[in-house]
Amino acid sequence: SLDTITEFLCFSLFSQLGGCGILGVGIWLAVTQGNFATLSSSFPSLSAANLLIVTGTFIMIIGFVGCIGAIKENKCLLLSFFIMLLIIFLLELTVVILFFVYTDKIDKYAQRDLKKGLHLYGTDGNIGLTNAWSIIQTDFRCCGVSNYTDWFEVYNTTRVPDSCCLEFSENCGLHSPGTWWKAPCYETVKVWLQENLLAVGIFGLCTAMVQVQFNITFPILTNC
Repeated sequence: SLDTITEFLCFSLFSQLGGCGILGVGIWLAVTQGNFATLSSSFPSLSAANLLIVTGTFIMIIGFVGCIGAIKENKCLLLSFFIMLLIIFLLELTVVILFFVYTDKIDKYAQRDLKKGLHLYGTDGNIGLTNAWSIIQTDFRCCGVSNYTDWFEVYNTTRVPDSCCLEFSENCGLHSPGTWWKAPCYETVKVWLQENLLAVGIFGLCTAMVQVQFNITFPILTNC
């Protein structure tokens, strides 16, 4: 019906606007902060900026296909839109299942990779990783991946970055361990994520419901 097509067009337009916003934030981060939040040494391109840029671009493309399909009432484009949404939904479901099945292995691999990445802290061309660790240790009041001693292997001496200090001052990382945060960053951030998992779960559930709704609606539209 006309009302259904109108709703579909509005949804596609909002998708495009959302994609534009995400893409804009990603480009802003890339320009102003470098590879912000790049913590992995194995996947240096896995940064907040790059993820936002890719996500925003993909959402814009999907929204564009939906808009053109609704305006032109093109069965092929509408079907393509439905297929892309279905693929996204299945990918989300697969990622969630794999995450819960391989949680222990993911934890071990992530900690090993993060410790490897510590050796890039403060080096040329790794401003994103350096900024990310500084922000995490300051905001979460933690130090190192599993312990502040992780930094001893990086510096080959008893010291930590200044962002580990209870009270920040220049070269405070050279002081005694009594002046540093003791909490491990990996566990601290993991606990924070678990505490906020309810909000993330509600958001994910709402997203999945919207996707399911449109996955059911679009085949009807394509057959009209």
